[in-house]
Amino acid sequence: MSRSRFIKPRSKNARRWQIGAVAAVAVALVGVGLGVASASTTAPTVNCPPVKVNVAVPAQAKAEVQWNLQLLNQQIAEANKRLASTVGQGGNNFIQNAILGPLKDKRFATISRIETAIGRNAPKPNLNAAGLAACTLNQAGGAAQTSSSAAATTVAAAPGGGAGVAGPAGSALGGSDAGKIVNGQAILTDTCADSKLQLFDGFQNGNRCVSTQFGEVGTDVNNPSLLITQAPRSVAVNTPFTLKVSTRNLVRDRFLAAGKGGYYVESSVLTNGLVRGHFHTACRMLSSTKLAPAPDPVPAFFVATEDTKGGAAPDVVTIQVPGLPSAGTAQCASWAGDGSHRVPMMQRANQTPPIDAVRIQVR
Repeated sequence: MSRSRFIKPRSKNARRWQIGAVAAVAVALVGVGLGVASASTTAPTVNCPPVKVNVAVPAQAKAEVQWNLQLLNQQIAEANKRLASTVGQGGNNFIQNAILGPLKDKRFATISRIETAIGRNAPKPNLNAAGLAACTLNQAGGAAQTSSSAAATTVAAAPGGGAGVAGPAGSALGGSDAGKIVNGQAILTDTCADSKLQLFDGFQNGNRCVSTQFGEVGTDVNNPSLLITQAPRSVAVNTPFTLKVSTRNLVRDRFLAAGKGGYYVESSVLTNGLVRGHFHTACRMLSSTKLAPAPDPVPAFFVATEDTKGGAAPDVVTIQVPGLPSAGTAQCASWAGDGSHRVPMMQRANQTPPIDAVRIQVR
């Protein structure tokens, strides 16, 4: 016979007491929840030292300086937006590591670009990028201090009648160039003033508009070329192999780290008529040899070669590939890049750019 038959049933009063106790606990928990929700959750805001461009800006640098001044304020706005959307997240160092630290790096790069832009056509100023890069927080959620104001960043007119640069409150880059006639042809635009996308800041994000000028292009006989001169036809999975790559008219001494905000921020620069830059090599596994592959997956192998060598005469570089992870068809490619990672410009439209690729069977 089951022992449960001998358990004395609880009285109605006991059951009422138990229900009342549970209800009281529930009310207490709800009260705690309401208390947490009603506590102050006002997000802090960024407080950055103002950046003052108190030197004459050459006319050639006006648009670039204006753009970067606006970018400083945009960076603050984006940091404040992230502070508001991440209240209560992370540990004690979350804000420093995820928001203030990256903001400091971006501000340092942006202020340095202002100095460089001015320095191309005038003495390079010292705007104290290191001292002005770091920001603090307004803990009480006060109004965020902008990095610059129209009054703080108004720049004196450059010598020789060059126009001064207004602060971020002024017009952006001088207005639209959409429909401008260039050599008898109407163009869509040649400035980000016509774009609705966010400003590009040197980090590897899409849906941005890049304002950096293309820069210098050499003559056709001095334009860079590249060829993969040796590659295996097949390799085993996870087995190291080598590629040999030859470059011509490429001085391999410039590589601004993309991970540190050096992507698409520097104009192309020539030395003795040759492109200063580097070259990339990557291998990716192809899911099909009949259709173009998706462009976004990270390749199985990637390396950038900046070895301070190269020049007008062709030479050969050996690339060590540690192995490929799976069987199938791999596409290994090499392509030249200027100091800011773009494929170098060529004088003529019918020149072959410095790019080469091979197929390798991975067994």
